[in-house]
Amino acid sequence: MATGTIISLGLYFVVMLGIGLFAYRQTNTDVEGYMLGGRQLGPAVTALSAGASDMSGWMLMGLPGAMYVQGISAGWIAIGLVIGAFANYILVAPRLRVFTEVAKNSITLPDYFENRFADNTRILRIIASVVIVIFFTLYTSSGVVAGGKLFESSFNLSYEMGLYVTAGVVVTYTLIGGFMAVSMTDFVQGCIMFISLVMVPIVVVMELGGLGASVDSLKSIDPALFDPFMNAETGTAISVIGMISLASWGLGYFGQPHIIVRFMAIRSVKDVPAARNIGMSWMIVSIIGALMTGLFGLAYVTGNGNTIDPETVFIYLSQILFHPLIGGFLLAAILAAIMSTISSQLLVTSSSLTEDFYKAFLRRDASDKELVIAGRISVVVVAAVAIYLAYDRDSTILTLVSNAWAGFGAAFGPLVLFSLFKRSMTRRAALGGMVVGAITVLFWIYFPVEIQGQRLSEWMYEIVPGFILSSLTIMILSKSGTPRDGVEDTFDRFQQQLKEHG
Repeated sequence: MATGTIISLGLYFVVMLGIGLFAYRQTNTDVEGYMLGGRQLGPAVTALSAGASDMSGWMLMGLPGAMYVQGISAGWIAIGLVIGAFANYILVAPRLRVFTEVAKNSITLPDYFENRFADNTRILRIIASVVIVIFFTLYTSSGVVAGGKLFESSFNLSYEMGLYVTAGVVVTYTLIGGFMAVSMTDFVQGCIMFISLVMVPIVVVMELGGLGASVDSLKSIDPALFDPFMNAETGTAISVIGMISLASWGLGYFGQPHIIVRFMAIRSVKDVPAARNIGMSWMIVSIIGALMTGLFGLAYVTGNGNTIDPETVFIYLSQILFHPLIGGFLLAAILAAIMSTISSQLLVTSSSLTEDFYKAFLRRDASDKELVIAGRISVVVVAAVAIYLAYDRDSTILTLVSNAWAGFGAAFGPLVLFSLFKRSMTRRAALGGMVVGAITVLFWIYFPVEIQGQRLSEWMYEIVPGFILSSLTIMILSKSGTPRDGVEDTFDRFQQQLKEHG
């Protein structure tokens, strides 16, 4: 590996650790400070932190790879994600910020569910926490694996060394600075990703002789690359069901704990519009850059007579077209995407273990200092389990991880939305909607049934039936019962607070 690349990556790691130390000195020592940054995130940090923790390595590897082989038909998923993210800012962000504070200053999503529906049985908290801990531990392991493979393929280090370097840096700044460190590093990582996804496609197009020459080159490879209704990889038309499935990824935003926790932590409801404008601008430009990297990267790679793994097109271009110092910066963008998601998942899982298990069932009178220590121990434990799973690449259960977005979206998405808009929603409806959504997704993935020769999950993305059935369950069960005492009064206080915040 070139010296310039090593220098760039070394500076990146130093900056991340430095931010963790700075956040430690700035953050309150109580549990709200460690897990929500004292609800003091500014709009820019909120927006880029949510975006960076959302996008992960798929933004720089998965999405360019899909565009590389499928052509612009891969853009349907991007359209769905943009619409979903925008709707999340409009429908969820301001309401969740206010309601979590009204509902006994809830710090985690399971905490909010319990307080919102006055669930003294704690069943809502338990089930939601179990879902979060299991899926996010696997999610974290998947991110650690991505880091290990990146170090193995690009830096000539062992896979195992890559696991420890990736996890070690993330754990260190998360452990020291908590939520504020995670959010501030996400902000920097989001900036790195943004610059990289603007820079790479522009340079590729210039190398190909301009936009017109680039388009002509792609048309000579396969005209179907420019057909939005044709999968260029398979040469088959995309059905209406297929387009709905791709676009329905946007439904998942309403139920992703590591994203919506940023809305709980923003400084004020009045900051939400600014965060939305910043976040959506960042997302749209970054997604277009990722798509163009894959599309024009195909023209460059093919034109030079090479064959590569489509998901490594960003890595390939960064090493071929740029000086080692810049190439190191671009590789740091991939690490930024991986690390920003791992850190968010670590902290959400740690928060759930601390608030929803340790405090709720073991030490109800625990001091803030004790809870912060428990949170830091949880970060280390979850990271250790993730590394252990990552040692055996086959044990990461990639199928489950790839469907975790659908699982969270169907289990938590309708529940979050209805809880913020439906005054008479009942605890039984909340529990039923969450369980039905999760079970539907699992059934859709694993039940051996075929439609038109395709398995259910191949025929339609599982979040669609999961989201629909969860929503129907909530509506039906809310009509057949009455909310617990105080639930509607809490909702009325929330509405009043929301009006006061404008």
